[in-house]
Amino acid sequence: MKSIVKLISLSLVLATCLWACTKDENREYILGGTNPVLTASSTAPLVLNVLNQNNMAISFSWTNPNYQFNTGVSSQDVNYALQFDTTGANFTNPKLQTKSISKDLSVSLTVKELNAYLLSMGLAEDKLHNIEMRIVASFAGSTVPLASNVIKIAITPYLDVAIPIPPTGELFITGDACASSWTNTPPITQKCTKVDNTTYKITISFTPGKFYKFLSNQGFWQPQYGVKTGSGGTANGGTLGLNNNVAPYNSDPDAIPTPSSSGNYTITLNFKTGNYIVQ
Repeated sequence: MKSIVKLISLSLVLATCLWACTKDENREYILGGTNPVLTASSTAPLVLNVLNQNNMAISFSWTNPNYQFNTGVSSQDVNYALQFDTTGANFTNPKLQTKSISKDLSVSLTVKELNAYLLSMGLAEDKLHNIEMRIVASFAGSTVPLASNVIKIAITPYLDVAIPIPPTGELFITGDACASSWTNTPPITQKCTKVDNTTYKITISFTPGKFYKFLSNQGFWQPQYGVKTGSGGTANGGTLGLNNNVAPYNSDPDAIPTPSSSGNYTITLNFKTGNYIVQ
């Protein structure tokens, strides 16, 4: 009887092992791949110009990473990320820019597109910057990433803004959130500080339940800046809206609400990105 029980137990163990081996053999998994090789149409210095914004600035191509599966080679559903960073940052810059590309092995960028990536990195216009670019391949779910070689190009971006800057070079806050309430002649105490050509700041005391906008021309209601209608902007920040009586900016933006807690707040308006931040 004991011999029969042992025989049955041994049979069950062998069957389980055989099933497990068969299951493992039928499972598809990635063994690895080859780092892609990135090439550019040119690595000569680039001076970007707004007059050529719709022209092609540069094109990139790269080799297939040929991801290897236990069942064979496949590069199906491979995604690519073209990354831009400043030389020396080693692609760890918090402002690193990425262009996502699905399956294709090449991409071309217009002057405007390339310029936008550089400005989004916070780089100054009309100055030469040493930029590094690489392609990162990854399989479904951003798994098994493979980075290419790095290409270096010196590029000079031009000034481009998401929303027209104040034509007077001045900006004033107005609204019932301010001491002067709603007026198109706000006092000098409500004048913003011009940080640079595209950035303005002001620190002011707010109470909840109030609203405000910005004016750039004393005595006039336009140009008028606020939160872009329908953009979902909040008391903490959002997308700037504008009425300067010129299409497509010929209707009043919404007023920006004050935060839910009383206190001093700093408002930063960035016309390069077209956003405002309240901190």
